[in-house]
Amino acid sequence: MIDGTNLSRRYGNLLAVDQVSFRIGRGEIVGLLGHNGAGKSTIMKMLTGFLEPSAGVVRIAGEDLLTDRSGAQARIGYLPENCPVYPEMSVVDYLDYTATLRGLDQQERPRSIRRAVEQTELQAKATAAIATLSRGYRQRVGVAQALLHRPEILILDEPTNGLDPSQIEHMRDLIRELGRQATVIVSTHILQEVEAVCDRVLILRNGRLALDARLEELTRGRALMLTCSAPASEALPRLRSLAGIDEVLLDSKGSMASSYRLLAEDAAEELAPRVAAAVVEQGWRLYELRREERTLEKVFHETSAAGEEVADAA
Repeated sequence: MIDGTNLSRRYGNLLAVDQVSFRIGRGEIVGLLGHNGAGKSTIMKMLTGFLEPSAGVVRIAGEDLLTDRSGAQARIGYLPENCPVYPEMSVVDYLDYTATLRGLDQQERPRSIRRAVEQTELQAKATAAIATLSRGYRQRVGVAQALLHRPEILILDEPTNGLDPSQIEHMRDLIRELGRQATVIVSTHILQEVEAVCDRVLILRNGRLALDARLEELTRGRALMLTCSAPASEALPRLRSLAGIDEVLLDSKGSMASSYRLLAEDAAEELAPRVAAAVVEQGWRLYELRREERTLEKVFHETSAAGEEVADAA
């Protein structure tokens, strides 16, 4: 549905995005992660046609965005980072104006506006002037205008910005619902938002694509965590001798038990029975044996740290 090939963008001497490539299929919910200044908003602006790449190509449904900009943009709903709206207009008037710009048929506009208002829970504020709305409600107006024409692709830059906890939960539910019908890209620096709604994550670092993986695979560790009564002097050599284990690290040491991290090529499910059998064979007490679970926060920090090491080495 969306193809970005070798995308780069310069602002004078600043290379904000550097040779980034990815492909996003129909119906995926993808999180775009990175520190402030990593290039997230710049990539989103290039995907929507708001900015032209300094180099590279964006294709929407197979069509080059530069050669068919209006056709591609008709497929896209976009919430910019700062949610630009007209404060002097009421919510309904603004959505009607947006529907006109989108070219929606005059007969269809009331139904489309009503649906967008209901989806974003703006019924109580529908006739209020946007200037009187809180930041959270303004954000919902921005999402509503992105939904008006039932886009095939929805690009949301910081969609939960300014929302309270209950509004955030509603926004998550809405994104999941929209993901059943459309391709959704969510840019954020809040890791919990990506974990809550996304199937896949792209992590940017200094304008480059540092990681592209499905969230389920990313957070499912291959290492095993073992806690048993064996002292390190006995456990380390014995565990390292087991088939399929690449390395064994002492994780923590106690007077009654110690914990070990077992790194392996084999899947944890295949390795666990062999480890348990070895512990029983040695007569050690087995307190815990589980697959290591990796959080997105840990993966993100590992990715960031790897980039800093590369930069220091250079």
